[in-house]
Amino acid sequence: MPITTEKELSENSRALWLKAMHAVELRNYGYAISLIQNILKEAPGFLEARKRLRKVEILATRGKKSFLSGFSTASMKGAGMVKKDPIAAMELAEKNLEADPTNVQINHLLKEAAKAANLPEIAAFALETIIEANPTDTKTMHELGEYYLTMGKADDAVTIYSKIAEINPGDLTAVKRSKDAAATASMKKGGWDTAQSYRDLMKNKDEAVSLEQKSRVVKSVEMIDEQLAELTPQWEVAQDNVDLTRRIAKLWEDRLEQRNDEESFNGTHYYYHHANELVGGSDPAVARKLSNLQLQGLDMRVKSIEDWLAGGGEEHEEAEAYRQELQDLQAQKAGLLVSEAKKRVEKNPTDLQLRFELGEQLVKARQYTEAIQELQRAKQNPNARLKAMNLLGQCYTEKNMLDLAVKQFQEAASEMLAMDVTKKEILYKLGLVFEKMGKKDESLKCMKDIYEVDYGYLDVAQRVEQSYAS
Repeated sequence: MPITTEKELSENSRALWLKAMHAVELRNYGYAISLIQNILKEAPGFLEARKRLRKVEILATRGKKSFLSGFSTASMKGAGMVKKDPIAAMELAEKNLEADPTNVQINHLLKEAAKAANLPEIAAFALETIIEANPTDTKTMHELGEYYLTMGKADDAVTIYSKIAEINPGDLTAVKRSKDAAATASMKKGGWDTAQSYRDLMKNKDEAVSLEQKSRVVKSVEMIDEQLAELTPQWEVAQDNVDLTRRIAKLWEDRLEQRNDEESFNGTHYYYHHANELVGGSDPAVARKLSNLQLQGLDMRVKSIEDWLAGGGEEHEEAEAYRQELQDLQAQKAGLLVSEAKKRVEKNPTDLQLRFELGEQLVKARQYTEAIQELQRAKQNPNARLKAMNLLGQCYTEKNMLDLAVKQFQEAASEMLAMDVTKKEILYKLGLVFEKMGKKDESLKCMKDIYEVDYGYLDVAQRVEQSYAS
């Protein structure tokens, strides 16, 4: 059974999913859990829903004592259902995880049921849940590592076996499997895993070398120029050939990555512009290339002005005019990014990820009022929710709506279990807002929370230690 994506949900399930996300936003966790469980009955392979469900359950049960800890009759009952009806066993597991989301036995039940239902990704997720709550459980880590390998996730296997080795340097099995997984990952990236024999790898060596030179990402400028010299005469007699135009445009783009000079930039822009005209603007990839080139041209001009000013131009009589041009270019770039983001939203108005990207660009352009509306909608997207709340807090701060900023930052921080980079950023911003509001104790608490796990984060150590000195 394949994993289900949000786009593959039925209309009814998609409506329930949006309601569930809204319920989470309102902290109506019980209602959100009920909605997501109903979705999973129709779409048991919707892994994203299970991940969101587990986060909500952890938030809902925080500080509450579970009656399922340890031995569970549910796990015994479910064990008998796994072979006969694995989907029903998964439902039973989810129902019991509602009260104790990190319960080891019930998560193992979910794992076994998912495995029987041919949903290895969900089985791996059950093991990940156990490990997140028990970060030194090397036995479960070994099991997860084996799952990653059978799923073809060699890179993830390297990560999990490396963690085991950090916890127990004497675990030679983990050390060996980490090396084996790393080798597997390298072979897969190099295409060695698909070769049937040594002869397959060496077949038609001259052709392979030629193809490698034409297709590999990293090319020398000399190699690129040789290919341009070979293809350009062909293009001059067949300028309506779209594929040939694209190939030449890509070569100029590769040259631009190597040299980043005006000649390469102009060549790249010319051929991509020509390709865009040939397809009547119907190829979004080519249109995106042109947009990126416009941005790159602005960046090149900005850098040249900054270098000139830094190299003594500040004392030149025209320095003020260049500083003004620099500001204009930066505003032009911000406007262009906003414009492109708006176009993508107009084409896909229901795509909440695109809504987030538009909100993000509006924040960078300091258009905070416009950004708020987009970010509020983007919060419904589980993948962008925390980032959207972070930016919303920033918008409210810039508009001096400090109480609303506090609410956003606090809500975002409360939904994050680990003190990762994002949570530290949110807590730091929350502390600054409290400081603006004159709430020194609350501000200091935010800084102390960061200090306890990361002494070197920005100026947190200075702020905390000065509070004790005073």
